[in-house]
Amino acid sequence: MMWNKSFFFLCIGIIFFVLIYLLAPILTPFFIGILLAYLVNPLVTWLMRFRIPRVFAVVLVFVLLSLMLLLTILLLIPLIQKQLNTLIQMIPRMIEWFQLSFLPYVTERFGNEQLINVPLIKKTLSENWTTAGSYIGIFLNTIVHSGFLIVSWFMNLILIPVVTFYLLCDWERLVQGIKNLLPRANAPTIIRLSKECDQVLGAFFRGQLLVMLFIAVFYSIGLTIVGLNIGIILGIILGIISIVPYLGVVVGVTTASIAAYVQFGYFQPVLFVWLLFLIGQLVDSFFVTPHLVGDRIGLHPVIVIFAILAGGSLFGFLGVLLALPIAAVIMVWLRFLMERYHESSLYQ
Repeated sequence: MMWNKSFFFLCIGIIFFVLIYLLAPILTPFFIGILLAYLVNPLVTWLMRFRIPRVFAVVLVFVLLSLMLLLTILLLIPLIQKQLNTLIQMIPRMIEWFQLSFLPYVTERFGNEQLINVPLIKKTLSENWTTAGSYIGIFLNTIVHSGFLIVSWFMNLILIPVVTFYLLCDWERLVQGIKNLLPRANAPTIIRLSKECDQVLGAFFRGQLLVMLFIAVFYSIGLTIVGLNIGIILGIILGIISIVPYLGVVVGVTTASIAAYVQFGYFQPVLFVWLLFLIGQLVDSFFVTPHLVGDRIGLHPVIVIFAILAGGSLFGFLGVLLALPIAAVIMVWLRFLMERYHESSLYQ
């Protein structure tokens, strides 16, 4: 009987993951909506303590978040557009510095003229640079004539808030419905593990989002104070990619150093950039991340990197979104299995 039950749940699990794999292209807005509803639900629950009906609490949260998003867009879009134009103007100078300064240094350092084929790189860059406009035109023309893709993208964008709203309104009933589906004999254990998963995921997501926000704001302001014309764009990029351990630091130091040297033409601003990243890393490593995230997810940085790469390889963008939540849930269940193993006769 036990084997029959195990086989049944195994089949259910296999069917579930196969369906996710097959439907991944259309599931992204639904999973984003689920994630947003999960993150916002504590705020809705807090408002309900003041005897505000759930629907009104959801509407109030939606209005506040929409106003914050609109205000952020109105403030950032002009700055980002201006810095994008600056970045486009800096690209030829970066290429020139790369060709005239970096490549000769590397070639001389390694003593091999064939290490990097400078003429070929120059020719390739020149050809691509002169034809970049036509490629952009072809791309934009394809987008304009791909009505289905535009409609599909727009529908996905509309679906996210719709799914989030309805999930928030019915969140308590959905949770209770899932509890009612659990097998009665295993329900207490599953509920306990689910609560542990909820604590891990909730703390990690909210903490990680605050860490990403801190990194984006800190480096945007810091690089702007240093005098970098594209400081805000770099800060935002660093905040987004900081979810992958060490990637943000490597990309940030490299890009900001090259941009600073190309913009100013001497080495002193690069030293200021390095000092800024040193201070940022110390503050993040010893104060921000330990306080906001800590060891709540219980995953080694190498496992985090592997989980994100594996998720992206298997399920694309949807896999990247689900990688860390699934990894955290797996860790909770593995800890439970290790506890059961230590209590079993196999370990004794």
